[in-house]
Formats: sequence, C-alpha cells, structure tokens
Amino acid sequence: MKEIAIIGSTASGKTGLSLEIAKKTNSIILSLDSLSVYKEIDIASAKPTKEERGDIIHFGIDEILPNEKFDVIQFFDCYKRAKTYAQENSKNLIIVGGTGFYLKALIEGLSTGIEKEVELDLPLDETYQLLLNLDKEYMSKIASNDTYRIRKAYSIYRQSGMSPSKYFELNPKEPIAKDLKIFEILWDKEELRERINQRTSLMMKEGIIDEVIYLEKKYKRSPNSMFSIGIIETLEFLDGKIGKKQLEEKIALNTAKLAKRQNTFNKNQFKNKTSNIIENLNSDILKYFSI
Repeated sequence: MKEIAIIGSTASGKTGLSLEIAKKTNSIILSLDSLSVYKEIDIASAKPTKEERGDIIHFGIDEILPNEKFDVIQFFDCYKRAKTYAQENSKNLIIVGGTGFYLKALIEGLSTGIEKEVELDLPLDETYQLLLNLDKEYMSKIASNDTYRIRKAYSIYRQSGMSPSKYFELNPKEPIAKDLKIFEILWDKEELRERINQRTSLMMKEGIIDEVIYLEKKYKRSPNSMFSIGIIETLEFLDGKIGKKQLEEKIALNTAKLAKRQNTFNKNQFKNKTSNIIENLNSDILKYFSI
C-alpha cells in the first residue's frame, strides 16, 4: 500500500486531481478539510458530490453534524480507519485537502498526556504574561491574543506542573504518518484568484443562501461550523448588512485571504514535498505510484 498527500490552497483543483489519480491507482481518499467533515454543509464546503465521488471510497466527509465538534484527534481516528480499510482491501490511500495543521500533526504527531483543556483562572492577557514569565522561549512564538494556543499552554502547565517546553521535552511527539509523500499544487496568484471568483459564483448559483438559511434554522448560529467562510458572510446578507453582489465579493475576498494563509503555511511547514503546476503534478504522482 502506498499513501500520499495532495495539498494546495482552496480552489487549486485538489479534489478533481485526487479523484482522477484515485481512479488510476486503485486508491481511496481521506479528506483533509475541516468543513467537509460536516453533514449538510455541501455548497459552502465545496465538497465533492456523491456523483463526483462515484465508487471511490471517501473518509473524512460527512462524518459529523454541524453542531458537533471536530478536532485533530478525531481526524487521527479518520486516518486510522481509512488506512485500515485500505490495507484490508488492497487499496492505496490519498489524503487531500487544505487543512494543513491536521496534516502537520499527522506527520509530526502530538504530545500525549494532556487530553483536557482547563478554564483560565485569569484574563487572557494576564495568563499570557504568566506563561511568558514561566517559559519565554515557548510563549514568544505565540501571539498574545491567540486564545486557543494560550489555553493549550496553560492546560499543560496546570495539569503537568511543568512549563510547556519542559513538558514537550519529556513527552516527545509520536509521528503517525512519518514518511508520507507530499505533492503540492502551485498556481499563479492571478490565475488562482480567478478560480476563486469562478467557484464563488458557482456557489451562489448552486444555492449557498438557501443552504445557510436551512443550517441557521436547524442549528442556530452558535456552532463553530457557522463561522466558516461562505456561511458567515451569507448570515450578514440575511441580516441585511450587505447586498447579494457584496456577498459574492466578500466570500471571494475572504477565500483569497484564506488561500494566501494556506500557501504560506504549506511553504513554511512542509519542506520535503514535490511542488508543481497541476498538469505536471498529475504525472509526478502517477510516476510515484508506478515505482
């Protein structure tokens, strides 16, 4: 069994490429997308339709309801289920998507032992200062308004009695997919922006407004999934804050900003990868499978 990851920014053509490769290499697919995991969020997530998926087995799509939580530990579970299925059925595995943090965690692993987050006893800025005084080297890499990472660091400190640096030294990360081969799709910035505009226009035609009306009625606005690009802007439209033209423009703009962040993350975090334009990358991947 061979396993690879196909990465690239949103709207870079990852889904289409993965389906094409899967058909030619007897592969199943694991979605690496933090929005496609939700059932009923189909248009906003731009997940492949059932027709597009055909007989290619997918994991990581339609795993949970929009009001349920999903994190990296659950993604690990999806990966393990996908890999087991591939091994038992003599298939290859293609991991594809834009949630780079999940892929980085899969390759590098996570330190074990701190399963639960604790509530902050102090305001965020005071908690940050406390941790900074305790572990300057570690905390200097975290922004003072990064609530998620500050809570993680504080949880480590409270539950282990150690600074984050000391804790990670004594509890090294355990890689789950250490030797995963990574392929990255590259696009010219202007061409990618045009693809984003086209995809946003398609979302509007496919009925993203009706999808968000349905989601809001059924799940309200509090779930994390309701703060995703495409959904949050449509809620603004439904509140009468922006018009339909502005809605499309705003979704496209925020998607372009996301694409920029994804490209920066992929560039900085994944050094050992094959990067190419999509046509050539197709050949690169098929060559790898033929080895």
